[in-house]
Amino acid sequence: MDLNFTAEEVAFRHQVRGFLADSLPADIQHKVLNGLILERDDYVRWQRVLHAHGWGCASWPAQFGGPGWTSVQQYIFEEECAAAGAPRAIPFGLKMVAPVIMAFGSKAQQDRYLPRILAAEEWWCQGYSEPGAGSDLASVKTRAELVKSGDGDHYLVNGQKTWTTLGQYADWIFCLVRTDTAVKPQQGISFLLIDMKTPGVTVRPIITMDGAHEVNEVWLEDVRVPVENLVGEENKGWTYAKFLLGHERTNIAGIGIAKRELARLKRIASLEIKNDKPLIKDPLFAARIAQVDIDLMALEITNLRVLSAEAERRAPGPEASILKIKGTEIQQAITELLTQAVGPYALPLRREAMAAGYQGEHIGPPYAASLSANYLNMRKLSIYGGSNEIQKNIIAQMILGL
Repeated sequence: MDLNFTAEEVAFRHQVRGFLADSLPADIQHKVLNGLILERDDYVRWQRVLHAHGWGCASWPAQFGGPGWTSVQQYIFEEECAAAGAPRAIPFGLKMVAPVIMAFGSKAQQDRYLPRILAAEEWWCQGYSEPGAGSDLASVKTRAELVKSGDGDHYLVNGQKTWTTLGQYADWIFCLVRTDTAVKPQQGISFLLIDMKTPGVTVRPIITMDGAHEVNEVWLEDVRVPVENLVGEENKGWTYAKFLLGHERTNIAGIGIAKRELARLKRIASLEIKNDKPLIKDPLFAARIAQVDIDLMALEITNLRVLSAEAERRAPGPEASILKIKGTEIQQAITELLTQAVGPYALPLRREAMAAGYQGEHIGPPYAASLSANYLNMRKLSIYGGSNEIQKNIIAQMILGL
């Protein structure tokens, strides 16, 4: 197994850097590198720049409009984007529902949805979790009943979804719904695509502890969904859900973002605040940074091993769960150290100070304004995409046979 980049891959890295230097809008870059609030338009603008260049989604094959890159090229691209300060790709359309439609959807679904996802013409959100079904997705209760009708067969959907990230922006939601209650829980679930403008869909905000409106609850009351919006076969949604979660867990690892934020941590910890010596000169704090640095290097090597396995067409084993666990733990550790690096100036939580162009008074240095909110927000990483406890169970079963 060779984990070194080839000459061609190094040349590709330089090509990506050149593109980012020329094409990444400066105002968006400023927001990302300084932890400021990104708006819907920022994500859409950047996605349309990528799409116009033929790089709309690094992981898409050429047959569906993607660049057809190898897994190593995808890794290089995402690492360089993170380092340059490009927004992360909102995954729900590009990296979650799109692979499911490519693998299990009909030709008509592929032609209808994929081009619009790639061009940022339609925004997607995820309808998996429910108040009683989070880590245990087999417990979903949202019901979809097939109705035979002269004006078109359809499903009538009733239920509630929660923690729906950025659902307030979404045009479409992909949902796990129960279509059969007489079989084992995993065998009675289907995968539906639902237009958010359909009568009966209601989105209600959930304001998180960092003061953000990032997640929502979505109510579905007698929502009529055409049968052609069923992906694959009825009652096979559990298979498609597991396929999708494999993509989500790899994305959550966020190695490129962690490397960028670690560099930011080192910069901030090296600054003097109110004539106090830089915290990085404290041996204990410097040792904690070094430990995160070592963990991140080990995680990157693990990720490269997964990429090498993919290149050799070997399915990765428990590595996906390892990437998810360690990746989220490292990102959380970095946010904790960032808040410590500015001391009491990280405590005030003023969301207005996180907006680009804020002209009000800052409490402490301006770069401290976003640290508290970011710390609070990143607590979610060890829960979504399959909690870290669930991932440890997967590792125990696959490696130890427990």
